[in-house]
Amino acid sequence: MRVMLRATLDTEKANELIRSGKMPEVMKGAMDQLKPEAAYFGPLGGRRTALLVFDMADSSDLPASGEPFFTEFNAEVEVFPIMNGEDLAKGLAQIGRSAGFS
Repeated sequence: MRVMLRATLDTEKANELIRSGKMPEVMKGAMDQLKPEAAYFGPLGGRRTALLVFDMADSSDLPASGEPFFTEFNAEVEVFPIMNGEDLAKGLAQIGRSAGFS
């Protein structure tokens, strides 16, 4: 299932990683683990935030998905299902059939 992970990084912890020069290495480790199809970074709500879109093959993958952000960045993490345009079209077509609409 395609999901989006939003990790809102703790400012002090991120500052520490930036000052030490470890931020690129730590972020690369998280990216290598998740292998996102898309990754975006920027300030949301005034805090450093990562938005990652990736395939979660099984719900048992959930703990490992957020762990690098919890342990390395002291981040607030949210994971939620998302769709692309093709997924939405397919889902809407199923609604029409199941409701008896053509």
